[in-house]
Amino acid sequence: MSAVRGALGFLTRLPVGHDGDAWTAFRATPAAFPLAGYLVGAAVAVPLVAAPVVPAATVAVAVVAWLYLLTGITHLDGVADLGDAAVVHGDAGERVDVLKDSALGVGGAAAMGVVLLGLGLGMLAVSGLPLRVAVAVVVAGEVAAKLAMAGVACLGTARHEGLGSAFTERSRGRDLLPAVAVAVPATLLSWPSAAAALVAGTAAGALVARWASRLVGGVNGDAFGAANELARVVGLHAGVIAWTLS
Repeated sequence: MSAVRGALGFLTRLPVGHDGDAWTAFRATPAAFPLAGYLVGAAVAVPLVAAPVVPAATVAVAVVAWLYLLTGITHLDGVADLGDAAVVHGDAGERVDVLKDSALGVGGAAAMGVVLLGLGLGMLAVSGLPLRVAVAVVVAGEVAAKLAMAGVACLGTARHEGLGSAFTERSRGRDLLPAVAVAVPATLLSWPSAAAALVAGTAAGALVARWASRLVGGVNGDAFGAANELARVVGLHAGVIAWTLS
């Protein structure tokens, strides 16, 4: 429970899990990532209850606004930083320098724009699904986003001391198995849409984290954030596609 409190304190703006014991427990328990994903996903899905009586576009905007009010924009900042680093014509060291620069460049703005557009359109599509299915896809997408972060923690190697190393130094590849076991039940929330959201979202997050590691020579906090954001977006769209084709 301390690890889950720490995860909620790190992944959301909720006034919990900010004490040292919770943070320490969270860093040593990658399975707390997807566990928190269930809670965050359920909370994010609350505005969907208005879908039957409110225009779908309005519901989608409300869900996106509520998502970032609940979770903050720290992880979205990882997308912006990596977007700026991606357009640098230089080596990993030069890209790391760009990551540390707080100014937003064209690459970062474009990356955030794509993610936010994908998120908004994904929520718009989700809001058109039956309520039970829509909630299941949102929850599974959030669990996928957090499982992707757990994967970064367990399989990534930090380039330097910082937020990334705070997790990678405490986790090993074998620690990913309990995290996967925790996430698998999300597939049962609504078959096959939730399963597609979990699998596709996690895969997308893993690919982003791998790309980020190659880009700057190791994972850092930005890699965690980008994996989270991209996994969520891909998970939502995959869930809608699976429902449409089923």
